[in-house]
Amino acid sequence: MLNKEKISSILPDTTVVTYSVTDSTNTRAIALSDTVGGNILVAAEEQTKGKGRQGKSFYSPAASGIYFSLIVHPEGDLSDVVAITSATAVAVAETIEEMTGLDPKIKWVNDIYVNGRKVCGILVQSIIKDGRINGLCIGIGVNISTVEFPDDIASRAGSLGVEIDREIFVAKVAKRLIDFSKNVGDKSYLDYYRKKSCVIGKEIKFYENNVEHFAKAIGIDDNANLIVTENGETKKLSSGEITVRLN
Repeated sequence: MLNKEKISSILPDTTVVTYSVTDSTNTRAIALSDTVGGNILVAAEEQTKGKGRQGKSFYSPAASGIYFSLIVHPEGDLSDVVAITSATAVAVAETIEEMTGLDPKIKWVNDIYVNGRKVCGILVQSIIKDGRINGLCIGIGVNISTVEFPDDIASRAGSLGVEIDREIFVAKVAKRLIDFSKNVGDKSYLDYYRKKSCVIGKEIKFYENNVEHFAKAIGIDDNANLIVTENGETKKLSSGEITVRLN
């Protein structure tokens, strides 16, 4: 069982809840926000209904990963989801690098890769109250020592392969995100985001209005949009999934 007190000692102003197993940390955190104000952190060692992007599930087996959700109430433009999700990727990648010495890479918008395999997924959900965005629930799942994966993700999923102090890892990522939430307009994280990009300079595939496009990624602008060139035309991507050959 995760040590709640250890996490709370680093995040004294955050409500912390831990589970050995739960359905979804995002679901638990959002439900808790109905009765608890301020920052909330829910962490688990296993999820039975982990949530991924675009309605997909997130494989969350017992004991080999860490799965957590942080609710924050940012001071700034809550609609700037690209900035918030990219800042989350930076918080995770920086913590991985700091605690393991590994060299994580970021696939736009917010997938974390180590040695060419995806080791972390991120899902940001808006919390709506009284018809407006009241806060954000940032869900993060990291494969630490997972070896076997379902067939549909086995070819691209991987793990850190290095044991870490899970409570310290969770607390460090959350602390970085809480600090960022106090000034969403701060773009300094983009330097690291660009440096760790595994997309810039690569040929990519993306879909726009259900039409397949092929382009080259040439940069990331100050709003974390991906800048691409397609048939001599430069355009910006602000959302969606891209495919890129990482090896």
